[in-house]
Amino acid sequence: MNVQVGNVLAPIPPRTMAETGLSMVMMRDILLKTMFRMNLETVSDIARVIALPIPVTQELIDMARGQRLLEATGTLHANSGGEMGYQLADAGKARALDALAQSEYYGAMPVPLMVYREQVKRQSIRNIQMTRHQLTSAMGHLILPDSLLDHLGPAVGSGRSILMYGPPGNGKSSISNGIRDALGDKIYIPRAIEYSGQVITVYDPIVHSAAEASVDDPHSLRRSSNRFDNRYVYCERPTVITGGELTLDMLDLTYNPTARTYTASLQLKATGGVFIIDDLGRQAEPPQKIVNRWIVPLEESKDILALQSGEKFEVPFDTLVIFSTNFHPNEIFDKAALRRIFFKIKIDGPNQENFLKIFAMIAKKKKMPLDEKSLVHLLKVKYPTINNEYANYQPVFLIDQMIAMCNFEGIPYQMTPELIDRAWANMFVREEKIIH
Repeated sequence: MNVQVGNVLAPIPPRTMAETGLSMVMMRDILLKTMFRMNLETVSDIARVIALPIPVTQELIDMARGQRLLEATGTLHANSGGEMGYQLADAGKARALDALAQSEYYGAMPVPLMVYREQVKRQSIRNIQMTRHQLTSAMGHLILPDSLLDHLGPAVGSGRSILMYGPPGNGKSSISNGIRDALGDKIYIPRAIEYSGQVITVYDPIVHSAAEASVDDPHSLRRSSNRFDNRYVYCERPTVITGGELTLDMLDLTYNPTARTYTASLQLKATGGVFIIDDLGRQAEPPQKIVNRWIVPLEESKDILALQSGEKFEVPFDTLVIFSTNFHPNEIFDKAALRRIFFKIKIDGPNQENFLKIFAMIAKKKKMPLDEKSLVHLLKVKYPTINNEYANYQPVFLIDQMIAMCNFEGIPYQMTPELIDRAWANMFVREEKIIH
């Protein structure tokens, strides 16, 4: 199926219990655990929490009633449109407690991994058609050379891995965030997936920004007004950003031994979106080891995860991975690892013309009047001392320093050669020996 940007094909809501792809026992147990933990009584409330259409929820309740696990309370709830109430029978409470002892998971019904794989294909990051206009719009707050956009555009549009390297303070992190903003469309993230009878929670409000939910309307004539399967959340394409804190175990499933539940790994949460590894080389693990962990996913578009039992299984890997480092790639990778990273883009400092553009833009934004004499002093006296090496962070640093000084002296914002000298002294530490 062809997928268009902004028009990802939605997962269809199940019309029967069988269409969920889950076992009847798992569904029944999640229903009982949810009713027990959340004290729910009406079909519409239960349907909302277990994320199934009302007719399917009713089918599930009827099955549990047939097994004498649930019973009708005989009360009609006036605030729920006269709905019948249900409660756990004694056998239902016993079964709920038994099921909770095996796994504390309750709430939204999971999506079987096989079914989720198909949805990942429909909303693949590689289906995105990235245009120059999209990328420049998202990077509008940055002043970048055209040659950089020439390299970035095809890299992002391919949905393959990117290595950005270069001296610190030149906006590699800002460019990574701009790439995320350029993606622009929305996809469907499962609340949880199921594999081999185990539930793995995927949706994470910290990583996924929900656009809208699809809830069944109990007063609708069709009683199945969902526009998409509510076991998913409609979200912006996810972005996971990690830095020096990244460890290899973050790329594995997290198991909670008390609740006996699993949480998806970082890269599984990033499926369909962007995974940014910032400051590569600053982690406790060597960079080569971190990249080695990504070799199979990057080459084969699948990742291997393991359950507590040791059983390994494949999950889809559909993520634009951006590695960002201040080191030269040859210092931290071998040739085999470099070969597997599809695009390598150097992010250099700006030339003098772009440096002045950035300086003027920041000054205007911060209401600092420009002074020609001070700028000449900066370019002709100060920068030659560091071989005229400009960096994107420097204008913000210098202007913020001068603002702080003006505030302290109680004078209007202004730029003078003397203030430039004082600000410059704070930007670099003088080489000297400290006697202890």
